Amino acid sequence: MPKTLVLAEKPSVGRELARVLGCRRSGDGYLEGDRWIVTWALGHLVTLADPDVYDKKLEKWNMDDLPMLPEKMKLVVIPETSRQYKVVANLMKRGDVSELVIATDAGREGELVARWIMVKAGWKGPTKRLWISSQTDRAIREGFANLRPARDYDNLFRSAQARSEADWLVGLNVTRALTCKYNAQLSAGRVQTPTLALVVAREEEIRRFVPKDVYGLRAELGGFRAVWHDEKGNGRSFDREKLERLLRACEGKEAVITQITKMRRMTPPPAAYDLTELQRDANKKYAYSAKETLNCMQSLYERHKALTYPRTDSRYISDDVVSTLPDRLRAVAQAAYKDLAHAVLRSRPIQTKYIVNNAKVTDHHAIIPTEEPAELYNLTGAERNIYDLVVRRFLAVLMPPFEYEEIRLTVKIGSESFAASGKRVLNEGWKAAYDRSFSSLEDETAEEEEDQRLPDLQKGQRLPVRRMKLIEGKTAPPARYTEATLLTAMEHPPASQVSDKQLRQILQDTSGLGTPATRADIIEKLFSAFYIERSGKSLVPTSKGIQLVGLAPEELRSAELTARWEDRLARIARGQERDADFVAEMRTYATDLVRDVKASTATYTHDNQTRKPCPNCGKMLLLVKDKRGELLVCPDRECGFRQRTVQVTNARCPNCHKKMELWGEGDKQTFACACGYREKLSDFEARRRKDGAGKSDVRRYMAQQEQQNEKNTAMADALAKWMAENKK
Repeated sequence: MPKTLVLAEKPSVGRELARVLGCRRSGDGYLEGDRWIVTWALGHLVTLADPDVYDKKLEKWNMDDLPMLPEKMKLVVIPETSRQYKVVANLMKRGDVSELVIATDAGREGELVARWIMVKAGWKGPTKRLWISSQTDRAIREGFANLRPARDYDNLFRSAQARSEADWLVGLNVTRALTCKYNAQLSAGRVQTPTLALVVAREEEIRRFVPKDVYGLRAELGGFRAVWHDEKGNGRSFDREKLERLLRACEGKEAVITQITKMRRMTPPPAAYDLTELQRDANKKYAYSAKETLNCMQSLYERHKALTYPRTDSRYISDDVVSTLPDRLRAVAQAAYKDLAHAVLRSRPIQTKYIVNNAKVTDHHAIIPTEEPAELYNLTGAERNIYDLVVRRFLAVLMPPFEYEEIRLTVKIGSESFAASGKRVLNEGWKAAYDRSFSSLEDETAEEEEDQRLPDLQKGQRLPVRRMKLIEGKTAPPARYTEATLLTAMEHPPASQVSDKQLRQILQDTSGLGTPATRADIIEKLFSAFYIERSGKSLVPTSKGIQLVGLAPEELRSAELTARWEDRLARIARGQERDADFVAEMRTYATDLVRDVKASTATYTHDNQTRKPCPNCGKMLLLVKDKRGELLVCPDRECGFRQRTVQVTNARCPNCHKKMELWGEGDKQTFACACGYREKLSDFEARRRKDGAGKSDVRRYMAQQEQQNEKNTAMADALAKWMAENKK
């Protein structure tokens, strides 16, 4: 009996598809049933070949060999996942396999994952496409009942392949040119470099900023406060003497209410989450990195089946999802959400005007709960927090607007005007879905109205001035980026990055810098390349990052390049442009960029250079910081030596109970705490034994620390190599 091969993107997804399709016989890298065979990739199994595949001399990085412009881009099997590729390729060649279903993630990159495997394996048979937004049994069954012809997505594949080839041509050529030119491990790309440029530009604004003293006046008037405003409505002044004169002029005088306005207002609920908005809120409320949030979402989607597809840039659902809302509400009607969910269910018909918008749904709709109840006790703390954010937003968007009465007063004290405002809640509406912590998630740039209770007042009423106070402050510099605000800037690049209105609109219509799925990785790469580092929640560029922005070709520092690319790629996806024409232009563009780097007269300085020579090549090591402490790194890319000198551990200080750092090597290793506490490793081990932990516990603890250290170092090495050779 002929069988259909189903290709998923990950093992976890493949196993779920197999369970629903009744594939119970286990094979090496696949599951089989009477009609279906389900196998999987491990992300990308096939990728574009490295430069040395085209010419062995390109194993060495040499400026004279640039630009690298292969006539035809080659595909190679990724060595680390070659075993699974062989499994998939052999299944495609089985005599009883007559059809293939692409079941990778429903998007541009997911299409590329499957198509490259098919091309490399030589698949020529009939092919269909599974396109679903959640991993529930119901969604899977409906998806397989409505499989689409794969040819409907041929142009999407061409767009994805063109993007990948263009990034290879531009990223690898510019990265090699910068590294060879300045003898330093430098990399650049169309998304990474403008993202870094945002952080660097903000830091330069802060450094140029000169704070000024600023003043205001506040009057305490029988149970409420009023703030001075000048004739133009400004509530602060740089002239201290002027405000001191006004203070003296107002003292001892009565306040007269000259105007009272009452306005009934309403605030609609916020839109449902897309990935970027969720990452922003998770960073603001829980300080999660964008990568941590994506990982939690992926688990909630694939493993727990509690939330829909995470890598979406839409904040709305389409009409066809509306009929499933009651089931989704019943699924979340547990724990703290029970009463809210039942209240929404009782308000028939369910109010959907703020969540349904067919025109704003792209490949996938907004992130919302699925129809399957989540087993909350099985969620980790981070997963529980992300689930809470999504469920509360889902409930909120189905609830009525927040309604309130806004009261504004104008008060005269002598000849000066003062203003006061307050609110009276009429209907809590969607805000009932949140506790007070939600206010911390609102836009950091928005100035909140002073929310105070105002007594019953009448126009013309006179009030005693109980106290007049001069308010002193300083103008503040622009805030450094956090991951939350950087994600916002990547999604909506500022005018300083994109001056052309048409290009700004293109970025607005697409996804800005990167995609919801790749932004977290881009930020992580900036950390692993030591271009930025954290100071609390703030992101600070390193000297290396600042210099790189100055050295990179000017066009790569701006989001305009991405805007032009995304416009072209969207046209390819719609069948309005040939992918070959776009790639041909990128070959010329890469040549121009390399020429610009070669002609540059700029210089690069390692200002974090130590006096300790590299034990392998003798070059002076660089001191760099990462998430787990400090490392000594060789500046020579081909050498690649790294040594950790300071490591953040899980060992707690006996004085202040904060995590301690482990300094030094061998017998001289010492734990150190920010409070000043110091303890030799040998003394730490003795104390652990005295407190009830045996030698085996101590050894196990230290092995875990070492394993974690090696794991992070290996990951950093892999990321650094990937960035140097495959930068997007």
